[in-house]
Amino acid sequence: MTSRILYVPFDHLNRNKGVLKDRNPKTDVVLLVESARMITGRDFHKERLFFLISSARHFVQELKAEGIKVEYIKAATTVAGLDKAKSSYGDLPIYCAEPSSFRSFAQLTEYGVNFVPNDLFLTSRQDFMTWAKSQKTYVMENFYRAQRVRLDILVNAGKPEGGQWNFDADNRLPPPKDYVWPEYLYHERDEIDLEVAKELDYTPTKTWATTHKGALAQLDNFITNHLDGFGPYEDAVTKDNWALHHSLLSPYLNNGLLDPQVAIDAVVKAYESGKARIQSVEAFIRQVIGWREYVNGMYWFLGEDYKYKNGLNAQLPLLPVFRNSKATEMNCVSSVVKDIEDRSWVHHIPRLMILSNLALITGTNPQEFLDWMREAFIDASDWVMVPNVIGMGVHADGGIMMTKPYAAGGAYISRMTQYCKGCKYNPKLRVGEDACPFTTLYWDFLDRHKEEFVKNHRMSQQVYGLKKLSDLEELKVRANQVITGLSAGQI
Repeated sequence: MTSRILYVPFDHLNRNKGVLKDRNPKTDVVLLVESARMITGRDFHKERLFFLISSARHFVQELKAEGIKVEYIKAATTVAGLDKAKSSYGDLPIYCAEPSSFRSFAQLTEYGVNFVPNDLFLTSRQDFMTWAKSQKTYVMENFYRAQRVRLDILVNAGKPEGGQWNFDADNRLPPPKDYVWPEYLYHERDEIDLEVAKELDYTPTKTWATTHKGALAQLDNFITNHLDGFGPYEDAVTKDNWALHHSLLSPYLNNGLLDPQVAIDAVVKAYESGKARIQSVEAFIRQVIGWREYVNGMYWFLGEDYKYKNGLNAQLPLLPVFRNSKATEMNCVSSVVKDIEDRSWVHHIPRLMILSNLALITGTNPQEFLDWMREAFIDASDWVMVPNVIGMGVHADGGIMMTKPYAAGGAYISRMTQYCKGCKYNPKLRVGEDACPFTTLYWDFLDRHKEEFVKNHRMSQQVYGLKKLSDLEELKVRANQVITGLSAGQI
């Protein structure tokens, strides 16, 4: 006889974690709800919707194959799906792992759902709260080092493997010339995939797996072909390759198909067997147990209202180029947005130093930019994007998370990418019609906020650099032209 309903959101797809960890096959029914509001309520990238829905349906198929009682309900909303389940099984208690967003948490709490701890991360929310409350500033590096010790990862007698905690300084090489990038893994589409694609009226790529088995295959491919080279080029961006040596694992980590501990164990094993250098292994581990866990912890620690911060009073509406790669002649921005249009993903440097940088120095409204990022990326969730955008990307929180804004001009993009060659705009120029918009807007951004930034020890030198500019007034005029042009899709 059924006595409990175990509700599994589409980002909790792990049979050994969350609410499924202690399931009773004799008395529990597992419930997943495909909400029409999720599909039509926002302008989500269809590759993202395809991935989430097909992954959920494959997960249901796998559970049923194990003899687990599962209901997959299509409904107008999540609540309507819960109501439908209760109409079938009676007024049974519903259990769920702690949801991944404030909105879902509030909605399910109001409905009367019982929560169990969310252990899809390696750090509980309470453990992170304890760490954060003990800190004067919330520096990720401090959290990361504590994580290495707590989780006993690449640590010997309290000392870091390789003699240092962080090899980031060694991992900033520009894109190599004439480099042969290994092949990427492609995932053939089965009947469930094709069914979902038909319902969405969309032809998906073969980039993303939609099963646990496929996620493990992606992990194996990363370790075999990309892990060793990951570190040196993790900050580079190339014209001829969309992923470099990045793992492409974030979607699976974020929807539950891949356990972060499994990924970490596999990478450490590769290092211990001599298959990958410490610089690359440490860089990957830092992304998973450092940044990923830190961002999730900060999301809950900072509170629901954090997403509405706008410390720089940025009010420019979202630029057309973010939704249309053809709405600019800037090679770097157009190319990155085209990659997102194609497969709903680019790695962290295009996200930070091209997309977020553009939003930051143009003064784009943080909430509009956040909404677009949430909709555009396959690995996006509220907990992912709110701290990454509001705290790191556009410095809208006034420095709560980051000690400085990540603003950069064309020189950085010229050094770390291949986009400037053949571009209409010259990264070395600040003024004139052929001046790189990033270079122009970078200096204008510093000028607009110089009173605030001069007090920041990490920004004061850049602000003082304004005094050396003999063309500052001309630059301001050009900056206004650039922002007007970008807003019209003509720069």
